Amino acid sequence: MADITKQSIADLQKDLAEKRAALQKFRFGEAGSRTRNVKEGRTVRRDIARIMTELNARKLAAPAKTA
Repeated sequence: MADITKQSIADLQKDLAEKRAALQKFRFGEAGSRTRNVKEGRTVRRDIARIMTELNARKLAAPAKTA
């Protein structure tokens, strides 16, 4: 979480897109294979949630700084 707070908004959006693509690849890849790392999907979903929480916090804090 500490590294997420230090990144810029553009970097966070880039990471978010990468994590969403990784989650999609995980979901579609798991359908055909019997051996899978279930924890991988959970960690990717949690990373996505952390990034989205930080982006939302920054969006809500931005008007407070200008007002």
